[in-house]
Order: sequence, then structure tokens, then C-alpha cells
Amino acid sequence: MAIQEINGEEFEDFIKKGKIVVKYTASWCSSCRVLAPIYKELSNELKDIKFAELDVDKSPDIAQHYEVMGIPTLILFSSGKEVKRIVGVKSKEELRRELR
Repeated sequence: MAIQEINGEEFEDFIKKGKIVVKYTASWCSSCRVLAPIYKELSNELKDIKFAELDVDKSPDIAQHYEVMGIPTLILFSSGKEVKRIVGVKSKEELRRELR
């Protein structure tokens, strides 16, 4: 499944559509680049979750609203409500377990 890039304008509507995990990222973030292939693999494996990315430089207001202090940060939403937050790079197995 493709990872959808989202921005501030569509963010609130998007996270209300079931189970969504949003990766807060930035182009200059080396840890985000390390996490990228793992995130992509999980997006193909976990079919019941929609995967998205939000660039904190392009949508700083959203990152601030959700109090994202470091990147990469993954926030799992269920019907618009935050249910889990994962900060930093984790192994694929750790992330799979956390997102289940």
C-alpha cells in the first residue's frame, strides 16, 4: 500500500478515516531516512492500517499542535484520536508489535 503524503489542509479529515499511522519527518533528518524503508515495508504488510507522512517543515503547525518534539515520530490514530506515539528509530519487529 502506498504511503500518503499529507499536509495541514487535509490532516484532520485524513486521520478520522479509521486506523492511521502518521510519520512526522523532514528531508534533512538522517534518522528519518533510516526508518523510511522499514516504514514502507510495514505499510505493505499491515493492510488494516493506512500509512501517511507529514513533513514538519511544510506543516509546522500540525507538528506543534500534536506536540511533536523530535523526529521521526510515529503517531497512531484511531478515528481521529491518538492511541499510541513512537519516537525515534525502532526495528521492524518492534514497530509491528507497537502498531498491533
